[in-house]
Amino acid sequence: MMYSLFVVPITIAILGNLAIMISISHFRQLHSPTNFLILSLAATDLLVGFIVMPYSMIRSVEKCWPFGYVFCRIQYSFDLMFTFASIFHLCSIAIDRFYAVCDPLRYSTKMTMPVIRGLVVYCWSLPAVFAFGVVFTDSQGSGIEGYETLVFCFSVCSITFNKFWSIGMFLASFFAPSFVMVGIYIKIFVVSKRHAHIINKMSSMGKDEANHNLSKKTDRKAAKTLGIVMGVFLTCWFPIFTVALLEPFLGLSMPEDLFEVLMWLGYINSSCNPLIYGFFYPWFRKALWYIVSGKIFDSQSCTATMMTENY
Repeated sequence: MMYSLFVVPITIAILGNLAIMISISHFRQLHSPTNFLILSLAATDLLVGFIVMPYSMIRSVEKCWPFGYVFCRIQYSFDLMFTFASIFHLCSIAIDRFYAVCDPLRYSTKMTMPVIRGLVVYCWSLPAVFAFGVVFTDSQGSGIEGYETLVFCFSVCSITFNKFWSIGMFLASFFAPSFVMVGIYIKIFVVSKRHAHIINKMSSMGKDEANHNLSKKTDRKAAKTLGIVMGVFLTCWFPIFTVALLEPFLGLSMPEDLFEVLMWLGYINSSCNPLIYGFFYPWFRKALWYIVSGKIFDSQSCTATMMTENY
């Protein structure tokens, strides 16, 4: 029964993010700077579902680690790398949306393909250097009494962070990106409300009422989407990062089952991302229909119209 429960988020993470990658890669109309960020995010979350979550599932259900100490360090490094990369991608998408909404006239010059490629490299390379560097040098465990005995127990896979690295990880990998995202989305919301107010005035002066209603509907949908993005992000990641921050100061006394539950809550964010950044976009629903129905195999399907307006 436990394996059946864990398979659900793993399947969603793999198939959902794979569908996004196929859609953006195949359909030419979706080749935009914003979508390439979403494509890279989907690749990150796909790897979380394909590499990290299955082995974590075995560890969580069996309460042991049968794959040895070396693979434990490799798997934990990928765990940190992909989850941090997913967070950094979310932050990069927020920056992209900030320029699109708040500075649309200069968006095309600010968010160019070289800039997008630079963001993607940053989102992948920095988490990789941090994760593999810290775990394989064992610097995160220096100063912890009995750490050598803990990590060489092959029946478990546990990487413990000391006070210095727990604070650094919380600030750099969660607090700073969260602070940036919250600030950006607040700014976007304020600008959107200002635009809606201006359009309301234009409508009262005799502009087309249909455009007015469409604007209000679009504005409500944008506000709802931003609220869902931030709500899911904070709900999934805040508990585990808070526990990781406090655990060294509590004498590593956190119950293992609680830690596993909170860790999986963070993993589930990779399953939620394709729902948030995919199913909320009409182009993804249309592209998904092409994939499911087999129309994607038509020779001319790559030129099909996925979008009828900017989003």
